[in-house]
Amino acid sequence: MRLDKFLKVSRLIKRRPVAKEVADKGRIKINGKLAKSSSDIKFNDVIEIRFGNKIVEVRVLETKEFTRKEDAEKMYELLSETRVKVDESE
Repeated sequence: MRLDKFLKVSRLIKRRPVAKEVADKGRIKINGKLAKSSSDIKFNDVIEIRFGNKIVEVRVLETKEFTRKEDAEKMYELLSETRVKVDESE
């Protein structure tokens, strides 16, 4: 499954174009490597997403084409959520 689609379906990021933009700006890593929006993700991958002053790290538990809002959180396991100091140069 594509990274941008997973982020949308799992509701980590609400809209797919936003997920694509975040990935293309180099703010997402899969298993420690910089990822593009078209990168493939699979079971047990670790995704690290930087949202401004917050870094969220999740492990992929399942990939589905569609899911209900209540079941979206079952697609991943939250590993860590860290606040970081925002760099003024970005």
